[in-house]
Amino acid sequence: MEDKNNKAVCFGEILWDIFPGEQKRIGGAPFNVAYHLSKMGMDVNMISSVGDDQLGYDLLKKMKSWNIPTDHVQINDQHPTSTVIATVDENNDAHYDIVEGVAWDFIGATAENREIINSTDALVFGTLAARNEKTRKTLFELLEISSYNVLDINIREPYYEVGMIKDLLHKTHLAKFNKAEMRMMLDFLGKAYTNEEDGIKYLQDKFDLEEIIISKGSKGALYANNDDFYLYPTIPVTIKDTVGSGDSFLAGFLSKRLATGSSVHEAMVQAVSLGAFITSQEGACPEYALEDFIKFKAQYPLSSLS
Repeated sequence: MEDKNNKAVCFGEILWDIFPGEQKRIGGAPFNVAYHLSKMGMDVNMISSVGDDQLGYDLLKKMKSWNIPTDHVQINDQHPTSTVIATVDENNDAHYDIVEGVAWDFIGATAENREIINSTDALVFGTLAARNEKTRKTLFELLEISSYNVLDINIREPYYEVGMIKDLLHKTHLAKFNKAEMRMMLDFLGKAYTNEEDGIKYLQDKFDLEEIIISKGSKGALYANNDDFYLYPTIPVTIKDTVGSGDSFLAGFLSKRLATGSSVHEAMVQAVSLGAFITSQEGACPEYALEDFIKFKAQYPLSSLS
């Protein structure tokens, strides 16, 4: 891969998660990835849209306080800043009511967008952003320009179409699933599940995918690159909540995957470690310094299980 100063662009939803008690937290899977990539020292930009309203300006202010550029976050005077009503169940798992017709449903393609994609190492996106025709069209235009497309499958009922997910996978170089999402995808394709390796190879062949990551919660994580499979254990931590844990996992992986000279081992250790570190804290984007994470990672040396 050509070295472009280790840059990434995250595309899609940026929003306020409204939790019980009216506490609001900045969120959206692509933004969560951007936040943690920035914390890992990467040069990262966010392509999204907020409303011309107080929530939108609060969101931009928060991004700036975290030193995440806002140059490519559009301001939409026709549609509001996105809010998501979040509830947390007895297992500390979050559930979301994702309001439609919000600013990030209407991200427009611009010359500035195309320019930054031409000078980046990776375009990171999810399936949720493609629920509306306007943003979907912009995304597919940018996927044609990007040299390395990273899809984090986030299947949220009822905001997806199987045909659209297939189209996105055909444009993808690295796809991340959790175990349930991989099995759902195989179901959509009429493929019976027998085991992980068979399912992964089927998806690789079906969509010409070189790289697939499967996050498996307490069972660890698996990375497949063509015929090579790498399985890593999870780190046992006391879970505060699981919000954004998959996003931090992906950011950890990419922070090493995109770095010149890094190995698969380094990328998977970074992924598993950052996912565990964030799960042990409250919220998808807790305040922390890189040094805090480095100290945490040093306590839990990991070896591959395969």
